[in-house]
Amino acid sequence: MADLWWIYSKPVPADSRELWTLFVQCSCITAVIGGLFYNWMFASLEYSRHLSLAVAISFSLLLLLTLFLVHPARCVFSMIMPTLGTKQGRKLLFSTCIMIAVVNITPNIIGNIKTILQVIKCICKNSSDSLLNSTALLEKVSWEFGDAVQETIHSIYKPMNGHFRFSLLQNSSLIYQKMHLAGEKISREFLSVEVLVKDSIRVANRLAAGFFMLYLCFESTWYLKNYLTDLRFDNFYITERLERLAADRKAPHLLGGSSKKLLRPTGWKLSWEEVMLCLVQAMLVTVALLLMLVVVAMEHFAFSVAHTAVRKAAQFSAVPVTLSIKYKVSAGLACPALPGDPTLCHFRELKLLLGDFNRTYHHQLIFSSAQCRISPPTAPNPSVLLVLGLLFCILYGTVFLETFARRLCRGIAASFFQGCEEMRVLYLYRKLCRRHSKE
Repeated sequence: MADLWWIYSKPVPADSRELWTLFVQCSCITAVIGGLFYNWMFASLEYSRHLSLAVAISFSLLLLLTLFLVHPARCVFSMIMPTLGTKQGRKLLFSTCIMIAVVNITPNIIGNIKTILQVIKCICKNSSDSLLNSTALLEKVSWEFGDAVQETIHSIYKPMNGHFRFSLLQNSSLIYQKMHLAGEKISREFLSVEVLVKDSIRVANRLAAGFFMLYLCFESTWYLKNYLTDLRFDNFYITERLERLAADRKAPHLLGGSSKKLLRPTGWKLSWEEVMLCLVQAMLVTVALLLMLVVVAMEHFAFSVAHTAVRKAAQFSAVPVTLSIKYKVSAGLACPALPGDPTLCHFRELKLLLGDFNRTYHHQLIFSSAQCRISPPTAPNPSVLLVLGLLFCILYGTVFLETFARRLCRGIAASFFQGCEEMRVLYLYRKLCRRHSKE
């Protein structure tokens, strides 16, 4: 492995064997990266299969030529891998989490809301149908009551017409048509909103993913540029070369107590600045996690409401309606006593029973029916939650591994540009010597 890395990091191969070894290494790397790039475009960014395949092949060929011919490009590409463990890699993982939520969680929420609306539509349709049927009962009651009024004992008291005129809507197709049009309008609006939301987030995620990838390459290039041009940049590590230089010049005490800020690149010790940076980044990841948990909670809440609505709608019982009519008619003649002679009137009041109507009618209001087309609620996919959980575990891991990823970037740059590393080690040694002289 050391020999392969030596050939890979050399500016120019020494012979044909190293040249072919470098070509095979670059080919293997581009094949793996091309496959990952295709899967990222097709599965995560939701590009078409043909476009993803064409872009992945073109990208792989271009990457192969660049890695094989350009030595600094190999260094930048090698530093991209550990840079994925920094904040730029976290941005890509955030983008992946957002896309997973858009593709899997958002349609689930909208589908469950549609189920709730279907339940409401079904209840409105059946209740209105049952209410219209109740008008037929009212018509029957009115005619029977009218007939009873007509059937009086004495025709002198009979009304001209005992039937009530009740306006009954016989054709209910107009109401059904209006309800159907209203339901279709609501469905179209929800569908348009769903498509708009998905397309907007998909386009935004694609733009963000492309920007993050370009910025990832830019950050690696920026690190290499500062490494090659600024001797003070990221130069506070006790490397093996610095230890050898101090031992050769008989000054190993410089690495002991002269500076407490020096760190070993392979050690686990973190400086105070690195610890504070990790805490800040962990807080940002926690905020993103809380936002994602809100979306997941909305999905579970929508499913719970839809499941309860469907279950309760199936359990709706018919509501009994009772109409009781009690009607009693009597007629009387009153004869007031004449003043001065009370014997001229033989009765004070005469009552005649003309009719008695006492009936009870029953009807049922139905709110749900088995003929309603209600799509079943969609439960949250546990595999999506598992993937999101793993991604956030990786995000928290990158928070604490970011410092070591930067140390690895420095080691990669040092292996590619060993002459510059010698200059940087010499600069740090002289800086330590000046500080020791002042002390």
